[in-house]
Amino acid sequence: MHTSAVREYDGSIPEPNAVPSFEHYKSASPESNRALSYFMVGSLGIISASMAKASITNFLSSMSASADVLALAKVEVSLASIPEGKNVIIKWRGKPVFVRHRTEDEIDEARNVDIKSLRDPETDDARVKKPEWLVMLGVCTHLGCVPIGESGDYGGWFCPCHGSHYDICELTSILVICF
Repeated sequence: MHTSAVREYDGSIPEPNAVPSFEHYKSASPESNRALSYFMVGSLGIISASMAKASITNFLSSMSASADVLALAKVEVSLASIPEGKNVIIKWRGKPVFVRHRTEDEIDEARNVDIKSLRDPETDDARVKKPEWLVMLGVCTHLGCVPIGESGDYGGWFCPCHGSHYDICELTSILVICF
């Protein structure tokens, strides 16, 4: 049984779940609100697009090479100053590069090698563009040492770290960049 009496609502007390009226906050013309809404949406769109562009630009520029790396990307060598049969060692990106002006005998010797006996069977003609010039990155892939030029059993290079001998163009442990 209920102990309280039922009372009818007379409007003097606000109803507990009643929604308040905001009629006095509404503008007189709905057209003025539409212009403000368009302005706000457009402004936020422009700001969002510029922030996205800046983020993408910063991300992509972080992946590009820095100025010190680009400065080391090119090395120019005067080939006319290298006498026939001699090596020149230049530094490129902190690594030695061997430039050799090969003699006719060295070119003939490299062309006449039995390629089936080589570890990396590739002819001399496939390795070079100009047979008189040999350009190689002079770092041994075994331990990263620098082979000694014009020495070894084949008159090419000798690697002191593990005793490898290389001929005048068939360098299996040295990356050969011939042109």
